[in-house]
Amino acid sequence: MQAPIELQIQTLPDNPGVYQYYDKEGKILYVGKAKNLKKRVQSYFTKNHDNYKTAVLVKKIASIKHIVVPTESDALLLENNLIKKLQPRYNVMLRDDKTYPWICIKNERFPRIFSTRKMIKDGSEYYGPYTSFKTVHTLLDMITALYPLRTCTYDLSKANIDAGKYKVCLEYHIGNCKGPCESYESFENYQQQVEKIRQILKGNFKESLKDFKQTMTDLAKEMEFEAAQKIKEKIAVLENYQSRSTIINPKISNIDVFSIVSDETMAYVNFLQISHGAIVRSHTLDIKKKLDESNEDLLALAVVELRERFQLNAKEVIVPFTIDLGEKIKVTVPQLGDKKQILDLSERNAKYYRLEQLKQIQIVDPERHTHRIMAQMQKDLRLSTEPRHIECFDNSNIQGTNPVAACVVFKDGKPSKKDYRHFNIKTVEGPNDFASMEEVVYRRYKRMLDENQPLPQLIIIDGGKGQLSSALKSIDELGLRGKIAIIGIAKRLEELFYPGDSAPLYLDKKSETLKVIQFLRNEAHRFGITHHRDQRSKSALTNSLEAIPGIGEKTMIALMKHFKSVKRLQLASVESIAEVVGLSKAKKISDFYKNN
Repeated sequence: MQAPIELQIQTLPDNPGVYQYYDKEGKILYVGKAKNLKKRVQSYFTKNHDNYKTAVLVKKIASIKHIVVPTESDALLLENNLIKKLQPRYNVMLRDDKTYPWICIKNERFPRIFSTRKMIKDGSEYYGPYTSFKTVHTLLDMITALYPLRTCTYDLSKANIDAGKYKVCLEYHIGNCKGPCESYESFENYQQQVEKIRQILKGNFKESLKDFKQTMTDLAKEMEFEAAQKIKEKIAVLENYQSRSTIINPKISNIDVFSIVSDETMAYVNFLQISHGAIVRSHTLDIKKKLDESNEDLLALAVVELRERFQLNAKEVIVPFTIDLGEKIKVTVPQLGDKKQILDLSERNAKYYRLEQLKQIQIVDPERHTHRIMAQMQKDLRLSTEPRHIECFDNSNIQGTNPVAACVVFKDGKPSKKDYRHFNIKTVEGPNDFASMEEVVYRRYKRMLDENQPLPQLIIIDGGKGQLSSALKSIDELGLRGKIAIIGIAKRLEELFYPGDSAPLYLDKKSETLKVIQFLRNEAHRFGITHHRDQRSKSALTNSLEAIPGIGEKTMIALMKHFKSVKRLQLASVESIAEVVGLSKAKKISDFYKNN
């Protein structure tokens, strides 16, 4: 069932990409590119459009699809591909046969290097495409300035040169060419220059940039500031230059790319169709999982279904792991290079699609979202029940002063702030975090048992093995071992420690379980630090007030409740202090702070 258009917009990612609008019958209406997909698409539905065509388009939109890409330039190229392939009704620009320019190294004995819009499969090398003509012109200007190459269309075969068929032209006489047509330049030397140009086009032009910067400096010294500025602009273009795009690669022919992302209940298979080196279609299929279905089995089924649905006939498919598709289809599992980049792009889109589906569920059906999170935590943390009630403890002190501890409570994966508790350490002398942890855990659960309050399913201790062992002493003393699960989390590598297990558990850094635990730990730290600062302020205020002659205990308590810190009391006027303790004492306090 299609989600409402408002919900689709709400869950779009804030990444570069291409969006596609479809009507209620599933026909493509419009393709656009965006630096930020969510903001761009939202703008269509929040503005009053003066343009009649745009207003009509927005009324017809029933669903939105998108493809996330690494950069805005990639989005521009992908938009061009999709418009030419899909021919949307409301796209006027980019529907012709024109395309973005390439730089070609011609397949000939002394290769020419030039820009072109057409790719001819004659063995020539093509670099690009480029979304900016400025980039193309800067690269070609740099190449011709550094390496004099021929521009003529002569057939410079060895036989023709040896026969003296050609004569050097004006380009030779003005220094733009070294005259290979009359053997003034050797074939080997020319090829060396072409190889250096290949490196520049691949993005390896450190030496060239160094030469440009030196030229710019020399021009500035000679007061040639306009010429130096032009060189500076070229340097800026080169430093931002991307040698290759993931979206179009002439080395990759007609192939299909499939990736899969899954959780406990669902799998998401993304498909990219590559035609003549360009992405021309993207689709994500969601599959409800049955028991014991592996990603390999699900992906194999999805590949067959998608190839049949879209009538795909590519002889090669790219997948993240080996699957059996029969003898007629070549299955490639890339580890490096261009094909791995395309596979990574597909996987990224599958992950974004999954996140959007989860966000939509969270908005429409929060209870289902909570149940999924709890089930995932139960599995990841190897618990016997879902951790609907979690409590996390953290100690806080500075060199042993004002030691306190905090306990934060999460219910159904969300903070329950009314249940937060803080503790002043009563039985421990000096900075002893282990003994402090033992004390607060005992006090917390002794009171809960005495008051018959429901116990949590999971306790998290902020600290490693030592802190966990101290907490376990109290749990054992109260007879709660085995009734409540307890783990420790160490900050350095986010290691999870279990009682009696020397090897820590490492969760995936992107897992939702780890994010909930980190949220708990950070919230406990924040709550504990806030209480610790309050205690330090009160302690400093008490010490300060004790030094003032004529100020008794009741006056000190009244001032502490009202001002809470020494700094506030010092900055207060006599009148504001007098409102709390009377004018006579207010003058004593004010005079004391002025003189000290």
